[in-house]
Amino acid sequence: MTDQTSRIAALNDRCRQGLDPTGRIVITATCLATLAGEGGKVAEILAQAQIMAAIRRYVFKPDNGCERARGDLVIAGHAIRFTIDYYDLSLEWGSEDPADPLVTTRVMTIMLPSDD
Repeated sequence: MTDQTSRIAALNDRCRQGLDPTGRIVITATCLATLAGEGGKVAEILAQAQIMAAIRRYVFKPDNGCERARGDLVIAGHAIRFTIDYYDLSLEWGSEDPADPLVTTRVMTIMLPSDD
């Protein structure tokens, strides 16, 4: 794994763990509705907590060169996918250097595979 890939992987881990103050986390409406069911706002809050806990515990398979930007898991019997994308600070364009947190905003999108 290159130094840049290692740095990106570490920054992605911080984003997944909720430790990146500039990171954004988006859960698609269909993903949240699928896990919350008909339970209303309380069920949505509990579903969000369940999703985030599972993603924070997610273990990547050893892979040479892995930036740890994508993963697939099962939560409450539902397939869930997450991906981390790298944008500039204005969220207008892709980041010029994903290894530099001073010029990059990470956006983690959590979705059902059918949302992709």
